[in-house]
Amino acid sequence: MAEADMVTAPPCVVVGVGASTGVDAEEVLALVGDALREAGLPAASVAELATVDSRAAEPGLVEAARRLGVPLVAYGARDLARVGVPHPSSAPLAAVGTPSVAEAAALLGGGDLLVPKRTSARTDGRPARATCAVVRRPGSRSVTPTPATGADGARGTITGMDTHSPPRPGPAAAPPAGAAHDLRHHGDAEVRDSGAALVDLAVNVRADTPPAWLRARIAASLTGLAAYPDGRAARAAVAARHGLPAERVLLTAGAAEAFVLLARALRARRPVVVHPQFTEPEAALRDAGHAVDRVLLREADGFRLDPAAVPEDADLVVVGNPTNPTSVLHPAAVLAGLARPGRTLVVDEAFMDAVPGERETLAGRTDVPGLVVLRSLTKTWGLAGLRIGYVLAAPETVAALERAQPLWPVSTPALVAAQACVEGPALAEAERAARRVAADRAHLVAGLRRLSPHGVRVVPAAEGPFVLVRLPDAATVRARLRDLGYAVRRGDTFPGLDQEWLRLAVRDRETVDGFLAALERALEPG
Repeated sequence: MAEADMVTAPPCVVVGVGASTGVDAEEVLALVGDALREAGLPAASVAELATVDSRAAEPGLVEAARRLGVPLVAYGARDLARVGVPHPSSAPLAAVGTPSVAEAAALLGGGDLLVPKRTSARTDGRPARATCAVVRRPGSRSVTPTPATGADGARGTITGMDTHSPPRPGPAAAPPAGAAHDLRHHGDAEVRDSGAALVDLAVNVRADTPPAWLRARIAASLTGLAAYPDGRAARAAVAARHGLPAERVLLTAGAAEAFVLLARALRARRPVVVHPQFTEPEAALRDAGHAVDRVLLREADGFRLDPAAVPEDADLVVVGNPTNPTSVLHPAAVLAGLARPGRTLVVDEAFMDAVPGERETLAGRTDVPGLVVLRSLTKTWGLAGLRIGYVLAAPETVAALERAQPLWPVSTPALVAAQACVEGPALAEAERAARRVAADRAHLVAGLRRLSPHGVRVVPAAEGPFVLVRLPDAATVRARLRDLGYAVRRGDTFPGLDQEWLRLAVRDRETVDGFLAALERALEPG
């Protein structure tokens, strides 16, 4: 290529902004402009503005981001407080808990500090209301501008995301302060290669599964391994289970494969993932080159979804129900209300069969435009190693996903398992199991609430086979629990959560009682 034909992209920078209530956009933009001139950069270099979540709905910041054409990214005060900043100050420390919102928010975007904290200069003699700092973040790209909503009355914070994937740390290692969420961390990492026998409360697969009758059905299928898999019977059985025609069903190697197919087959202009939730959908979208926006639900609202928090122009929305890790079950009517012409609405129902009566399911609905429901058979039936799940969607969507699949993606044993698990006796067994899980979960939650004097808080109204808890110094408690023989799932790899969160799988009462005794010991000081 001739030198004259080469185009050099401008550097990509993150601008961290600290602001007082009532700051106007002009003051913010003037301050950002001064900082960029100091760095010798044009306004087009800005990839995002970043701030603390308590300022994410500040009109001046929202308007400044809109004029710059970049997203406004919000971070929790605890996340910012863990970032070492070169120029600390007592004022923001007293106000929001971090010694510099500007520098900490910019550094959380990754990269090198180009311009340290600057304070805006006002010509009217009044005190400055804004600070900013600039960080160079190579290798990322800007995304569609998104006005953020936040702590001042809204139920979610919308943040723009870049498309590069973060490095993946070791199986049980926490990321360093300020690192991106590890979207590829899953519960099995808490027990894999542990070197010790741990009681597993980290993985959400039902204990003592698969049952003997299912193992026998799978074993009998091994005599047919010489033939290529034929999924027609299993597909028809799944369709019948939900009252759908077979062309609305696609069998997949677990629900995780479905996320990859969706990311590759759909040409979404603005995908949005509702968090905290299972991280594989966002990871698959990012790996396929999509720039992903997040809607972050808040603990203060019980992690419940306000449909107004989802941008109207989002053409792909992904949400879990019941949601992993919060265990919140969103009303079906609320989720169906997210449907729009031209939008694909993906509802991950991997744990719906663990809800008695499958309340709030959208599976089998054909009246919701753009609806895609994902189901997994690995959780209730203990088939994580076999990999089997399915997609329920409009025939044209199923056809598009099928074209993205390799030949024979689901093995013969997995197809036999799929057919067996949707038959009448299996559905009745799953319902009984769901009711046992509900009773065992109530026992676990009651025990956790007795530990509230130690700072343990449980996300209310859990409906899945797991609960989410917040407690002080959770990383240390998690390590102590391992020493006591129990593995739990760390929560800080889920966007919207930090290192104070743990997810606990529901187990039988005897196991739960042993765990609660160990947790009480782990919470003791010293």
